[in-house]
Amino acid sequence: MSGGGTTVAQARPGGERRSWAPLLAVCAGYFMVILDVTVINVAVPVVGRDLSASLTGVQWVTDGYTLVLAGFLLSGGALGDRLGNRRVFCAGVAVFTAASAACALAPDAAFLVAARLVEGLGAALIVPGSLALLQQSYPEPAARSRAFGLWGSMAGIAASAGPLLGGALVSTVGWRWVFLVNLPVGAACLALTLRHVAPSPRRSDRALDWPAQCAVVAAVALLTASLNEAGRRGWTDPAVLAGLGLAVLAAVAFAARERLARSPALPPALLRARATSGGAAIGLLFNFAFYGMVFTASLEFQRGRGYSAFETGLALFPAVATTMFASVLSGRLARHTGDRPLVVTGMLVAALGLAGWAAAGPDPGYALLVVPMMAAGFGTSFALTGTTTTVMGAVPAAYAGTASALFNTARQIGSATGVALGGSLLASAADPSAGLRVSMAAGAAAYVTAAALARRCVPKR
Repeated sequence: MSGGGTTVAQARPGGERRSWAPLLAVCAGYFMVILDVTVINVAVPVVGRDLSASLTGVQWVTDGYTLVLAGFLLSGGALGDRLGNRRVFCAGVAVFTAASAACALAPDAAFLVAARLVEGLGAALIVPGSLALLQQSYPEPAARSRAFGLWGSMAGIAASAGPLLGGALVSTVGWRWVFLVNLPVGAACLALTLRHVAPSPRRSDRALDWPAQCAVVAAVALLTASLNEAGRRGWTDPAVLAGLGLAVLAAVAFAARERLARSPALPPALLRARATSGGAAIGLLFNFAFYGMVFTASLEFQRGRGYSAFETGLALFPAVATTMFASVLSGRLARHTGDRPLVVTGMLVAALGLAGWAAAGPDPGYALLVVPMMAAGFGTSFALTGTTTTVMGAVPAAYAGTASALFNTARQIGSATGVALGGSLLASAADPSAGLRVSMAAGAAAYVTAAALARRCVPKR
């Protein structure tokens, strides 16, 4: 045990017991990144009034962070592989923490938006390195499965804890504390990482291929921006269609560059591997379904039922509570069953949950919605461990950061698509409850598709 950290029950082959300190460090960084996507939502109206921000400025406070995070994930993964994942992860934590302090001290909206963009850049360095460091720190399959499971549960917990924490902070000590809470977490994450996580090897032979990196940044950022705007403007808006078209052109340019590059950012062999590309597609589908559910449920509870942001967080809490339980359970079962049964089962359980919500009628009582929400949270987290293990286990260590970035980029696109489609369905439907049920049915279909993919792409062992 290093540094007095708490220990894992699973002993290493040599008899040394594995410290959980690396997991705490990595999950703290990942939690900050995901929390900042949702915690700001409840604070935005107050921020707009306090800083006299325009509607566009308020939108960029939320969307700017998401765009930079999504766009630079692959660049962050490539940098981690080349310079060492621990080094890049720590740099990301430092940038993120410093940018959070700048957000808290922002004198006007323009300064806050600029600081949020820098925060998104720090987040893009944190996320790919987080999985790569867990793979490095927990080489034993059983311990690694548990670590991946707990890492995955952080996303669900942070997504639903955001409204609770944001509402509590805004109503008591003010909106600036939404960012100040990141400072002690970031400092603890950095200290734990430097003390308990071993330095990662540097792969100086890994070229960054800047033309390809620029093309993928443009493609992902344009796609995410277009999906965000589609939820507000509609799918036929000229700006949305232009953004989607430019995203396709950037993706084509990226593919063309990859065919010519001596050291491509995403090696063709990595993309051709069924486990890697299939695992990324599964991640896109279950993020589409889960975050689409969280977004549309949040709107239903706040607009349709008159809940406050804090009450909405409480209403969503059952779905969050199941994610932690499911991640621990799947990590323990994986060594006995393999990953495929867990991923397929999780996706089918989640599909049943959202299908149940879709079939619950136009105005179901909250008690009827608890089980569907819990099923979606449980199934997503139950499948995430095996999907993560599949993607990360299919690539050599030299490409761990890149594989993590690919997986998380796909998940980010899935989240943005789910939110955009859910928002469009609620806005365009004559009856909002009908739009909500269609959104849940679409999520159920995505889960079923992910289950079918898992049967083909996730290995049994």
